[in-house]
Amino acid sequence: MTDKEQYRELCEAEGSKIPLFQQYWWMETVCEGKRWDVLLSKRQGRIEGALPYLHGSRLGLRYILQPQLTRFSGPWYNNESHDLNFEMRVGTDLAQRLKALGVSVYIQHFSPEVTNWLPFRWEGFSQTTRYTYRFPSLANPDDLFRKASRVRRRHMDEVEASCSVDRHLSPEEFAPFHADYYRRRGEKDQISNTLLLNVTQKALQRQQGMLWGLRDREGGLQAGWFVAFDSRCAYSLLLAIGRQAPPNAMTYLMWQMLNELSHHTQAFDFEGSIEPGLERFYRSFGTCQTPYFEVSLFKPKVLQHFFR
Repeated sequence: MTDKEQYRELCEAEGSKIPLFQQYWWMETVCEGKRWDVLLSKRQGRIEGALPYLHGSRLGLRYILQPQLTRFSGPWYNNESHDLNFEMRVGTDLAQRLKALGVSVYIQHFSPEVTNWLPFRWEGFSQTTRYTYRFPSLANPDDLFRKASRVRRRHMDEVEASCSVDRHLSPEEFAPFHADYYRRRGEKDQISNTLLLNVTQKALQRQQGMLWGLRDREGGLQAGWFVAFDSRCAYSLLLAIGRQAPPNAMTYLMWQMLNELSHHTQAFDFEGSIEPGLERFYRSFGTCQTPYFEVSLFKPKVLQHFFR
């Protein structure tokens, strides 16, 4: 049995114990048409750690990069006690296995829960600290709303009076709406229609996703938001807004979704961003700034200018 087959069995057995973006079904979905594999660290037949990765080659150079729509990758430790000695041993094993692949370019964003990257540092990898913005607890969504800035709380009554929430927005309707949103902004939608449909449909089927919309009085779609989640955290992955949407329509839709998500998971992650405008936007909701590691390796180092 290959490591990938063993990993599939592990994910089926452990379920939500393994974070969303490292689950077998997620990697199969976002890497469709591409290649992915997994490194396993085992002891006495037990899988102690895993590192799934997307790999490929460009101009003869082998690389490992983040899959699209995949916020975090990197190591997963089968270590519920968070024992540091365990993580050092298993992390070193995974880092050595990763280095032995001999890739020219490696970039992965470790989950914020992975706070120790020393085993990778010792093997020659580099690290950049990035930030995401989170609600660490969804236990009381109303309290979160009260803590948001006044700008975020404006116009909620107007939105509620003029729009209704569609809790069963179909991926087939959302896909062209999402593409049109980027077209109106003069930007190219980086998410293909096929990938969007596959990810949203699979997540909804597994009850690990929510795709909600906001409709005007005539039934026209004015906003759509796709969120995927596991038992620990929900992640804002895809959103789009119509040209006639009322002010703060997305904010209203988000608060409605948070109320439902509070029954399924513990936290909410907007996404990582170090761009000043987006940083202020995410912070305005009263979120907590949360650091995470971008771990990388470039051989030769000049390649970092082409793969970042």
